[in-house]
Amino acid sequence: MFEAKFQNFVDEAAPLECQARLSSLRGWLKSHKLDGFLIPRADAHQNEYVPKCAERLAWLTGFTGSAGFAIVLSKQAAIFVDGRYVIQVRQEIDARLFTPLDISEISPANWLANHARPGAHIAYDPWLHTSAQIERFKKILAEKGATLVALDENPIDALWRDRPAEPKGRIFIYPSQLAGQSVEKKLAQLRVNLGDHDAALLSDPHAIAWLFNFRGADVAHTPIALCFALVPKKGLPRLYIDPEKVDPKIKPKLQKFLSLHPSKELLQELRRWGKKRAQILFDAATAPDLLVETVRAAGGVANVALDPISLPKAIKNNAEINGARQAHIRDGLALSQFLAWFAHTAPAGKLTEISAAQALETFRRENGELRDISFPTISAFGEHAAIPHYRVTTESNLPIKKGVYLVDSGAQYLDGTTDVTRTVIVGAASKQFKDHYTRVLKGHIAIARAIFPKGVSGAQIDAFARQFLWQAGLDFDHGTGHGVGAYLSVHEGPQRISKVSATPLQPGMILSNEPGYYRAGEYGIRLENLVIVEKREIKGGERETYGFETITLAPFDLNCIARELLTPEELNWLNAYHARVYATLSPLADAKTRAWLKEATRKLA
Repeated sequence: MFEAKFQNFVDEAAPLECQARLSSLRGWLKSHKLDGFLIPRADAHQNEYVPKCAERLAWLTGFTGSAGFAIVLSKQAAIFVDGRYVIQVRQEIDARLFTPLDISEISPANWLANHARPGAHIAYDPWLHTSAQIERFKKILAEKGATLVALDENPIDALWRDRPAEPKGRIFIYPSQLAGQSVEKKLAQLRVNLGDHDAALLSDPHAIAWLFNFRGADVAHTPIALCFALVPKKGLPRLYIDPEKVDPKIKPKLQKFLSLHPSKELLQELRRWGKKRAQILFDAATAPDLLVETVRAAGGVANVALDPISLPKAIKNNAEINGARQAHIRDGLALSQFLAWFAHTAPAGKLTEISAAQALETFRRENGELRDISFPTISAFGEHAAIPHYRVTTESNLPIKKGVYLVDSGAQYLDGTTDVTRTVIVGAASKQFKDHYTRVLKGHIAIARAIFPKGVSGAQIDAFARQFLWQAGLDFDHGTGHGVGAYLSVHEGPQRISKVSATPLQPGMILSNEPGYYRAGEYGIRLENLVIVEKREIKGGERETYGFETITLAPFDLNCIARELLTPEELNWLNAYHARVYATLSPLADAKTRAWLKEATRKLA
């Protein structure tokens, strides 16, 4: 019997309750002589996946996506999402209450400047915004004579009667053979990177977990502990964390390289450093505005820049790379077992989006190594596949009949994090669909085969994945690839493959390669593997040159491919990839899966 232990399918959107909630918020603002309130989809660390107690945007609007921003004024309200969620937001919210807007077309700050009255007082929770975000709002609003007001209390927390409790998951020491580098060495490198700063305030829980070689259990699908760390150039680092999260048994190990302090003491400590006129380095992407302003108000210097842990964490060491390879072999076998089962079962027409997701998780659990899924499985049939971040619920659950099925899923194993997408056909594929699928595949292969010199960023190769769609007047509204952590977040920076990523790609970085195409109301296509940046020796080459090693192992659906659209080079890559998939996985597979793999990876002539 298949079941999902790490994902539920409850419809968490509650649009019928949102009118009363919005009215209550407006009443609170009026009673406090405020004209508006900013509501980001964020916690105090700007995490993508947040604890349930931080789902304030969903509570107020009904929108359950992982990125969004709302503004509430006395007479108007709007919600802003990116291209991944333009369809989903309209399905989940009441458009009579919140105007849904594409953030690429108008920013929240510009919308607010257009709609706030002169002299308005707009409130915000300084724990939930970075200083850069607040500076943008302040600059634009100043031109209208409006001001931002930092609150000591979040009104949504006051109004949310059944708000879940703050998480208190226990942390655990991450095995040294998987971490690949000691805390002492990581700290030494961090202190070199501090330059003239007296200390760094780390606000990204992923960075803190990586630096101190521990993992946590505060957030679903991502093994992190919500905490902060202050690392001085000299002396013992200070970890600010809820004491209940630290098992007394591991305290002695942690206290070899840090001191433990309750989270509530952080502001006082930052004031102390500020009074000493200290220079503190903050992470521009995750540090709450409140912490930055606390240091400045006390007389210190708060410099906001790239997290000094971000790049070292992104460049995986040998232990992390080997762990990722092993995790992907294990995961590739589970995914192939699922795809074999799906190919046999789906034609009968008895599967649903939920039952397929349950089956995939069950196959992953059978290897005994699964710690969690790395994000809620996107199990999408037909028109739902055109929603890039679709989340199936008992309300939206579609039966899987003849048509297109897209499954985007991932796993958290102790030795690595996975993320993979396959799009398959149930029944016969139309000529139009084959054309679209093959254009996406050609873009995927172009990234996989890319050769580029040192210094090239993801922005410079992003078009490789889009070129064949562009030739047909098509495109997709998300990045081509994101970084992936080592038993950490499935979405990791600073590296990306996207139109706006300026971070140079370096050996050891793990990224996704996931071009797509989405035909609203009909189907969606996405093909995703993870790759590692590696050095390439080019005969006669004069510059240091890099390429990608593909580590995901699972067949692409040959029944979706328009063979005549593939060049000989693309065909050679596909056949070689499928040969490697079969050679690696078939010795580990059961007889049924092995037989399916042989057919699914057959050579295309």
